[in-house]
Amino acid sequence: MSRCAMIAPEMLDTSRDHAPAPTEEPRGCLFALSQPPLMIFLAVIGCLLLMAAVHDLFLL
Repeated sequence: MSRCAMIAPEMLDTSRDHAPAPTEEPRGCLFALSQPPLMIFLAVIGCLLLMAAVHDLFLL
C-alpha cells in the first residue's frame, strides 16, 4: 500500500473531539426587518413612493 507524501495521517482524521457550540438563538427570515435602520430606510422609501403616487393621481 503506497501513501501520498503530501497527506499526513493527522490530516485524514475527521473525527471531532467535542460537539460544536450551539447557536445563541435561531433567527428567522424576518430578523432583519426588526432592525431600526432598515425600518427607517423602508419607511422613507415608502413615503417617497406614496408622495409620488399622490402627485401622479391628484396633481397631474
